Amino acid sequence: MPQSDTVRRHVALVDDAALRFGMDLQDAAIRGVLRVDEISEAVARCTLCSNPEACEVWLAKKSKKSGSLPAFCRNKKLFARLGGLVT
Repeated sequence: MPQSDTVRRHVALVDDAALRFGMDLQDAAIRGVLRVDEISEAVARCTLCSNPEACEVWLAKKSKKSGSLPAFCRNKKLFARLGGLVT
């Protein structure tokens, strides 16, 4: 898979995971709650995941704002920090 496809895939995973918990990362950046580079860093962490397929399965099974992120998520700390700040 070419690098740009990998990055696009992980951008979608990060965005979809955030949206599951009612977090709009782009809106958070516009409002100054989140720096744009933090989004880039989140995507970079996600690309280091050895099993993005598991995340895709998790995202497909979970309904919006239910449960918690899987233990393997490399962005749990970021999402936990934003949980109370981003709507």
